[in-house]
Amino acid sequence: MRSQKLLACLLSAAIVAAGFPMSASALSADEVQAPSAVLMEAQTGKVLMKKNEHEKRACASITKVMTLLLVMEALDSGKIGLSDMVTVSKHASSMGGSQIWLKEGETMSVDDLLKATVIASANDCAVVLGEYVAGSEGEFVAQMNQRAKQLGMNDTTFKNCYGLDEDGHVTSAYDVALMSRELIKHPKIFDYTKTWMDSLRAGKTQLVNTNKLLKTYQGITGLKTGTTGKAGSCMAATAERDGVKLISVVLGCADTKTRFASAASLMDYGFANYSVTNPVIPKEATAPAEVRNGMQQQVETAVDSGTSILVPKGKGGNVKYSVSMNPDVAAPVKKGQALGKVTCSLDGSVLQEYTIRAKTSVEPITFSSVAKLLISKLCMTC
Repeated sequence: MRSQKLLACLLSAAIVAAGFPMSASALSADEVQAPSAVLMEAQTGKVLMKKNEHEKRACASITKVMTLLLVMEALDSGKIGLSDMVTVSKHASSMGGSQIWLKEGETMSVDDLLKATVIASANDCAVVLGEYVAGSEGEFVAQMNQRAKQLGMNDTTFKNCYGLDEDGHVTSAYDVALMSRELIKHPKIFDYTKTWMDSLRAGKTQLVNTNKLLKTYQGITGLKTGTTGKAGSCMAATAERDGVKLISVVLGCADTKTRFASAASLMDYGFANYSVTNPVIPKEATAPAEVRNGMQQQVETAVDSGTSILVPKGKGGNVKYSVSMNPDVAAPVKKGQALGKVTCSLDGSVLQEYTIRAKTSVEPITFSSVAKLLISKLCMTC
């Protein structure tokens, strides 16, 4: 009997070490060792577990998630390029904490600066990137706070772009999940967050990723670690399995071992208990909609159904779909105008809603529009 118990324990440990989730029907806040935590499914934004999720806390280098978001947005807009060479300022070269010891006047590409910021959590590189995007770190931090407001990060105030402790520099586990979700909408970031080792300066500067889950957790894709005396050990971890994309945030852990274990246990719970399914849109949702007082009596419709549905495992076939259309659609109708919605529910709870939109515009009936129509038809018969 003792040997059987020992074998079972060894098997369980092996499963966890391999990165496969242990089955779990529930995960209580008490079981999560982090003082503050959130587990979110990235595609839907649904929070699967939370603990003191709005508690304002220091977050160390998790700050760089927002820094990286603004840099990726600048790249995507064409404002900056990966091959751009950037000159290091005196201010950037004076950073403490994690760094690659940039020297004033040294030049480095945006690509290499991103590598160092993500992989080695280099504070000096984060400042160089911020200055390059916004002109100064101060202006960049202002943009960080503005972007935080746009994302609904109501618990967050940034005082710098790298994360060293500073009075009033705070966020929450929920807010970290929000900005992490936004960052991973930029696939290029995974080129850096999934890299275990790299080098800069012709091999003279070695980079090793601070995210140790890259070596131990199946499906891990990122994202960012952080540690300071005030913040403790923090992490925003991202992973994907079978179409489920999870964001696990833990703040204020006692040590790095607890940080990684807590982040992994949250994701284990998510992968063990949830799956995603594609919506089955009812035919009536895409049927033409009647239009009152329009030059056309009907308008073609389309459904915004790009987002998958998150369901408890084994429940995908039980999702119910209902269609509700606006009862009185009158011209003018603009292309893309909302005309109704498809509601997806499970056991009486709403899982997801998709908007039904007009595929084309419909002009109202006016004397001039009727006259134009008559003239065009007469000309066709001439």
